[in-house]
Amino acid sequence: MAKKNVAPVFKEYTMGQLVLLPVNLDEEIEANHLVRVIHAAVEKMDLRKVYEQYAGGGTSSYHPKMLLKVLIYAYCQQLYSSRKIAKALRENIYFMWLSGNQHPDFHTINRFRGVVLKETIGAIFTAVLLLLQEGGYIQLEHYFVDGTKVEANANKYSFVWAKNTARYKEQVQEKVAVLLEQVEQLNAAEDAELGAQDLPERGGGQKLDAAQLAAKIGELNEQLRQMDAAESPQEAEPSAPAAPPETSGGEEAPKPEPKRKKHKSKAQQLRQAIGQLREKLLPRLKQYEAQEAILAGRNSYAKTDPDATFMRMKEDHMRNGQLKAGYNVQIGTEHQFVVGYSLHQSPGDPGCLIPHLQQTKQQLGRLPDNIVADSAYGSEENYAYLEQEKVGNYLKYNTFYQEHRKHFKPKPFDANFWPYDPQTDTFTCPNGQPLHFLHTRQERTDNGFQTERRVYECADCSHCPLKAQCTRAAGNRQFRVSFRLRQLRAQAAENLCSAKGKQLRAQRSVEVEPVFGRLKQDWGFRRFLLRGLEKVTAEWGLLCIAHNFAKMAVA
Repeated sequence: MAKKNVAPVFKEYTMGQLVLLPVNLDEEIEANHLVRVIHAAVEKMDLRKVYEQYAGGGTSSYHPKMLLKVLIYAYCQQLYSSRKIAKALRENIYFMWLSGNQHPDFHTINRFRGVVLKETIGAIFTAVLLLLQEGGYIQLEHYFVDGTKVEANANKYSFVWAKNTARYKEQVQEKVAVLLEQVEQLNAAEDAELGAQDLPERGGGQKLDAAQLAAKIGELNEQLRQMDAAESPQEAEPSAPAAPPETSGGEEAPKPEPKRKKHKSKAQQLRQAIGQLREKLLPRLKQYEAQEAILAGRNSYAKTDPDATFMRMKEDHMRNGQLKAGYNVQIGTEHQFVVGYSLHQSPGDPGCLIPHLQQTKQQLGRLPDNIVADSAYGSEENYAYLEQEKVGNYLKYNTFYQEHRKHFKPKPFDANFWPYDPQTDTFTCPNGQPLHFLHTRQERTDNGFQTERRVYECADCSHCPLKAQCTRAAGNRQFRVSFRLRQLRAQAAENLCSAKGKQLRAQRSVEVEPVFGRLKQDWGFRRFLLRGLEKVTAEWGLLCIAHNFAKMAVA
């Protein structure tokens, strides 16, 4: 059967058509759309801390409530550039609805994010947590902690290493000491007076810092002025020119004697030494001291973002192993909502837990009931802190999995599993030899936590047939142990092996990792846009708030 020729029918399309009334954007926004969730939540928040950042008088400013809504929704849509956000405010109806059809430029957006939020992001995040508590999304019962590395907005080749800084500074101080010694040797009278004493300009054998060196240069300048005043050179009388030598016949005139090199005077040598100290060595010494102040105990920093530390990123671990400037980001979640976050300059996770929990406690008013984390956090310092705060300890330690396997067999030369006799205070090695208590060693962590390690040593390992497998030390086998850490690990193992502990261990794998997966993989946030610890903290806090609202919209 042949088809009839029917003309196609199209909807009317007329550009430039006039409308009697302006378009109402509210009719274009779905009832349960994310922008409505963000709008309703921000309207309930107490933003007085934000309002206090604005000075009174002058021209009017864009409302901070509007800018906050726009930024939160922009981060939910993976828009992190202030220019792209400003573009969306002119083209996207959801941004236009949130902003009330206002169009702040990218300067305004960037200033609000980098200046205003830098001071108030903590208060805003706390207000979000209160909304989550009121809505029943979080109960502050279980707190799952984990960390990740995020690259800083810094040049990867702009590094300053602490070891290099210390070495270069020492080289400069050695050159300063040599110059000052040469200056001192110019004055024979002082050498005779001092005898075997050290030179005063060298600070009694101590290495000079920049301030001390500047003071020494001032003293040398005063000494040079006194020399110049004492010499007061007189004008020499002009002498008659020497008569040319007489020559007879074809004899050649004798060659003039070569001029002798003039020895520099004491004042000239002192002036040259002062110039080297002032022009070359003092600026370099100031530079290295400034670098040490920025390092503040870190092993490195980036010149383009001095707050960032060079650390190994997880995604680059299997590629080239190159270190990149970044920050160690710690978050705590409950039901996949971010309940706490903090940024650190140290690449290691163990020392970040206590500062992170202290910041969380300050925001929430208390710590959650139970803290759950992987084996990277199982240190004596962290265990002692949880015990002090009287919260549930569900931190694994590095040998937890091995110890609780069904067919676990400890390594024979791992001293942690050697039998211990508390009455004789001795350990027994695989060869049956006792290790006696030697001394106590005090250790201190970066956070100031002091721990005690008891050192045990075997009486004689010289004729032991197992020494090559037991130790590579030239002497006897030594072993350090903290009985306090053993006790805390035993308590943690008991908690983790309980019915509740097994449930929390299983839940941990679906708590923090999905949040990092959304932020870094789905939303593509792998590098900060801002620079400086305070600004990147505000940027990450904004990202966590956006995640919580996006999670709330579908919960």
